Amino acid sequence: MELANYIETAMKSILKNPILEVLTEIKITKILKQSNFIKRNVGYPPFQIILHFVYMLVMQKRQSTFIKKSDSAFGKDAYYRFIKDSRYNWRKFLMLSTTALLQRIKPLHKNGEHRLLIIDDTVEAKRGKFIEGSCKYIWSNKEHRSINALNIVSLNYADSHSTFQLDFSIKMNDSYRKNISEFTNKLHHKSNAYQRKNEITKGKNTLAIEMLQRALNNGIDADYLLVDSWYAKPNFIKEANELGIPVIARLPNNKLIWNFKGKYKTMDTIYESLKNSRHKSSGKHGKISYKYFDAIVGHAVLGKVKLVFLHTGKDLLIFISTDITIAGKEILATYKKRWNIEQGYKDLRNLFGFGKEENRIYESLIAKITLSMFAYNIVSYINRIKHEPQTLGELFRDLECELETLAISMQLFIQILTKISEIENVVKDNKDLLTILAVLSAYTQKELGFMCESRHV
Repeated sequence: MELANYIETAMKSILKNPILEVLTEIKITKILKQSNFIKRNVGYPPFQIILHFVYMLVMQKRQSTFIKKSDSAFGKDAYYRFIKDSRYNWRKFLMLSTTALLQRIKPLHKNGEHRLLIIDDTVEAKRGKFIEGSCKYIWSNKEHRSINALNIVSLNYADSHSTFQLDFSIKMNDSYRKNISEFTNKLHHKSNAYQRKNEITKGKNTLAIEMLQRALNNGIDADYLLVDSWYAKPNFIKEANELGIPVIARLPNNKLIWNFKGKYKTMDTIYESLKNSRHKSSGKHGKISYKYFDAIVGHAVLGKVKLVFLHTGKDLLIFISTDITIAGKEILATYKKRWNIEQGYKDLRNLFGFGKEENRIYESLIAKITLSMFAYNIVSYINRIKHEPQTLGELFRDLECELETLAISMQLFIQILTKISEIENVVKDNKDLLTILAVLSAYTQKELGFMCESRHV
């Protein structure tokens, strides 16, 4: 075995990069090619640029800081050009990478644990007047008022232990800050970016069904689809059901939308007719105690469905399941997991730069949001396969420290060897030292993808 091979074998057992290990496991270079991330005649390999973006997010460094501190960073124009390139299929990249991660955790699922798809949307405040896709009047549940923002509809995967981001779309309403015809980039009608831009004016229910169809077509396995009252409309539930996935949802108590077959047609009249004749079960959610019962009813569009009526003593909440074999208690327990995505959004904002994209060009926004979700998925996967899972925040801080420590330590070590190599007698006595130095430097760059600036010794 050559000296270089001995060194590389030894370093593989010691110098471990958890992020690069995951990307190697899911064959990220193949996924990039399938998503049209192909290196042209000029420029840098897409894999290296994406790896740098992931490091920026995990190490919580702004692009300018990463360029300044990393000896191996590219020029700022390389990153800017990359995220606004119209040829890249960011949606496919996110979907394929997440599917690969989910395939690897499949053996970890236990019998009886439901795998769930969750449709939800979030509002991310954007002050800039020229941010493409943003609107002036989008209602924010967090602020309880209309704000200038992006409305992002997303499809997420959750089980009892992990949450992953599968897909998303930006939804623009009539109060747009910038008309779609005025967007900066003029795109070829066959480009991936053009197809993505054209979906921006579709309704949220339409976007949600399209995302669900793509996920199922890519082989995502799930037992139920969870949606909140916004999406809980008969036609939407029927379309999802026809795709082969049962739906569990909280229903809006709206007699104009929901009417059932039989003598009692509205949810209020059904509840009143059954509340005294049906056995009630009790439960507790935090400090809130409640009673509930379930009933199978007929609907003109959906056929037989199961309703769960839950009363807190103050409010009546109604849930629906198109799977009538599931018990009312299990419907409630399953629907509670919809809140996993709220924690997912919180982690995305606090740890992965979601909502803090410093771009106004639509294609760049899509790229940066995708990269935030991609980094989130990698960390979520690492947490899942660890023997002692942590909160995502704790693991995030550990990875941030680990990556920077590795980069700086190897940089210092190579600088020390470089100083030693400059001593004439040492080089004369050990002719392999310069070879060792070159191999160490090359392999470290290969394993980490970057090197951090450190104090010279």
